[in-house]
Amino acid sequence: MKTKLIVITAFAIFTTACGPTPSNNAANSNGNRPTPKTAPALPVVSTPARIKTMMTERGEQERAAPMLKVTEPKAGSTVTSSTVKVSVALAGDLKGYKPMKDPATQMGNHIHVILDNQPYEAYYEIGKPFELRNVSDGEHTLRVFPSRPWHESYKNEGAFQMVKFTVRNGAAEANKPVTTNTGQQMSNANANTGVAKTKELPQPPEGKDMKESTAGAIDAAKPLLTYSRPKAEYKDAEADAIMIDFWLANAKLTGDGGEYRVRYSIHGGEAKFIDKWAPLWLSGWAAGTHSIKLELVDKAGNLVDNGGYNSTTREITVVK
Repeated sequence: MKTKLIVITAFAIFTTACGPTPSNNAANSNGNRPTPKTAPALPVVSTPARIKTMMTERGEQERAAPMLKVTEPKAGSTVTSSTVKVSVALAGDLKGYKPMKDPATQMGNHIHVILDNQPYEAYYEIGKPFELRNVSDGEHTLRVFPSRPWHESYKNEGAFQMVKFTVRNGAAEANKPVTTNTGQQMSNANANTGVAKTKELPQPPEGKDMKESTAGAIDAAKPLLTYSRPKAEYKDAEADAIMIDFWLANAKLTGDGGEYRVRYSIHGGEAKFIDKWAPLWLSGWAAGTHSIKLELVDKAGNLVDNGGYNSTTREITVVK
């Protein structure tokens, strides 16, 4: 098949703010919804009918095999600024796949872009420039992969790309978070300075304090789990069933003939396992803030470490 190439100039973007973590089961002074005291029973269900309808309407795009390549920053490069430009090239058997947002539905194909192990930002506007601002000195990791309108990732070979780069003498402000040129906050403050949150240092996104944005001792050749969904806020029909989705590199799950499993838990409750690399839909979510943990483990249940990235916890908010 003929390969199409689209060069995307992206300067990266990341995360939707969800507010601070409630401290107890009652709504706090900031108006956050309560956090359930115990882990809820969340049965696995089939793909929701609304998603199946979208799959049908998209036609050949469901069988596309988009491939990405990070062209800027280059792997192993050094950036002498706290502002980091990012460019990505899209190629492969696209079958009409193209990142874009429908103005009416506010949905569309997009690319998930992740700095270090922070939550991703959905990147739709492929013709517009983006950049990371206030990136701290040190080594960082950038990960990208293509996604469908409902945030399910494409899992074909070549879809996932990761590069490491280093910021040197960038003069980032240590008590302020990394943002994008569109104002998206994608991390907590750059360093563990102990500075209290103020109007100048807003509450971090994703409903909880996030770790310092650094690369960690990640090895691109070792098994790597990249957390993708769930993320941010769910309401109306989106809250009926919520998808767990992730990208898996250098590893196969047991159900796919490999030696690994993905372990997940809600609010630190009973650990359950995903043995095939496919989206998992869970229903029965109560209104409030929920904590989801995903881990890559071996057959014996031991965590497979890779720079700390193979165990990731996120918080989401369900509105009903």
